[in-house]
Amino acid sequence: MVQRKRLLYAGFMAILAAGVGLSIRSAIFPLWDKDFSFNDFQKGEIGGGGLTGFCFGIIIGGVIADKIGYGKLVVAAFLLHMVSAFLTFFPSKGMSAENAMFYLKWGSFIFAVANGTLEAVANPLVATLFPENRTHYLNLLHASWPLGLALGSFAALGLGPDGANLSWKLQLGLFLVPTAIYGIMFLGQSFPKSEASQKGMSLGDMFKDVGILGGVVICLLLSMFFIDQFNLPPTYSYAIGGAILLVIALITRFSIGAILLFVLFIAHGLIGSVELGTDTWIQNINGKILTPSQGQILFVYVSLIMFGLRFCAHFIEKNLKLSPIGILFVCSILACLGLNLAAGMNTFPIAMVALGVYAVGKTFFWPTMLAVASDRFPRTGAVAISIMGGIGMMSAGLIGSPGLGFFKDKYAAESFEKTDAATYVKYKKDKENNFVFMKGAAIDREKFNALDKKIEDKKAELQKAGDTKTDPMSVLSAEEKKAIEIDKAAAIEGSRGTLRVDSFLPAAMAVIYLLLLLYFKAIGGYKAVHINAPDTDAEQ
Repeated sequence: MVQRKRLLYAGFMAILAAGVGLSIRSAIFPLWDKDFSFNDFQKGEIGGGGLTGFCFGIIIGGVIADKIGYGKLVVAAFLLHMVSAFLTFFPSKGMSAENAMFYLKWGSFIFAVANGTLEAVANPLVATLFPENRTHYLNLLHASWPLGLALGSFAALGLGPDGANLSWKLQLGLFLVPTAIYGIMFLGQSFPKSEASQKGMSLGDMFKDVGILGGVVICLLLSMFFIDQFNLPPTYSYAIGGAILLVIALITRFSIGAILLFVLFIAHGLIGSVELGTDTWIQNINGKILTPSQGQILFVYVSLIMFGLRFCAHFIEKNLKLSPIGILFVCSILACLGLNLAAGMNTFPIAMVALGVYAVGKTFFWPTMLAVASDRFPRTGAVAISIMGGIGMMSAGLIGSPGLGFFKDKYAAESFEKTDAATYVKYKKDKENNFVFMKGAAIDREKFNALDKKIEDKKAELQKAGDTKTDPMSVLSAEEKKAIEIDKAAAIEGSRGTLRVDSFLPAAMAVIYLLLLLYFKAIGGYKAVHINAPDTDAEQ
């Protein structure tokens, strides 16, 4: 017997574990600064590794879910979560930045693979269990994500010691609690089959709506992944992507795919960058503009707004008479407005207003998009929504997280140089950061970490001597003190510039959703599609 509510809440706990892990990892960036002297771009790469692996888990899991069963995927995800914990906990203070990067990046990557595998189970499972109201129940399922972010950030705020060697490991280990719970809740359960699987559709039939157009989006991101994660030459990476595209073309008998689904894939790539890419940085950015503790409090605040509102999707859809596309359009405008307001914040109350608007805006993006894909393309089974989730996460990992780190470094360096060009030359990083086709300067964090160490050593020396009057900063020269002050101001300007760049993404999404609103109006309105036969109901 299928227990709908137990499976819903088991999926809830699985996504909660992912949110807790990502939130704590974002919150402990400053502790990694002290242990390994990472710059912002390097931290962005680690954060990106915690997102890109999701694509592999959700796409591969989505393709095979209807064939091998959801239970086996849950077991695989649980084991991968254990492996990720081992790798992430391995680095210790004193290890070189390069070696620490290796373990933390791959630990984050495997963590993301586990999360993606679980979503390959949870999303189609809930869409199948509650076909009468997918928008509501998928939003309810994904209410666990912001709750996980809030719990992780709250834990980091409460536990956050000042850099003891094991402190960040203990904090990260908290994600193992919901991991154990979802394992128990899924244990021994019977799972339903998707509508497509019940109709006996083949994998080729399920892929027809994805087709060559959808395959292009997937394969382009995969090629970028091979370049980024494995350092493969672009020629080889794009050749692999082309080979995968050829396989998709063959199994679909060279189906072009549904144009609407292609547009949804593009839009979800933007959602991944603006929502999840921002999530990996927002605590750090808020902490630079205000204070680190205020940054964490604001992150909890934003996450709790999202958690509460995701229980209201059905109310909004029913009482405000907004279709899922209408909800997405309004949310895009609010997210764009909120990010621009946040770029100008300078006090905690103003930050609450700005980030509150942003939170309302981004609340319904991810789950509502999954509901749209499930409603309009039921014959894809778990395939379309799994690929959509993979595209969102891959975009966040390859573009969103490292991109925001790139612009944060770039704008901070430009502000530093504008303030004092001579001092900037002494503290800039010799090698520029590379992002897509752009290059940008960065401040050398190791030099400032060396200054921080001098201050900490002096502070310890004064405490030992019982001297409470001497300023620990006295150990620095006037030039070094000046450099620290300029760096603090530059970091604030870098954060503001990053938020402004980020706002262009929801602006582009608003244009896409407006066009989709016009499209659905032209065809008689938005409604769910049901399978009649394997070769019918394909939306072009």
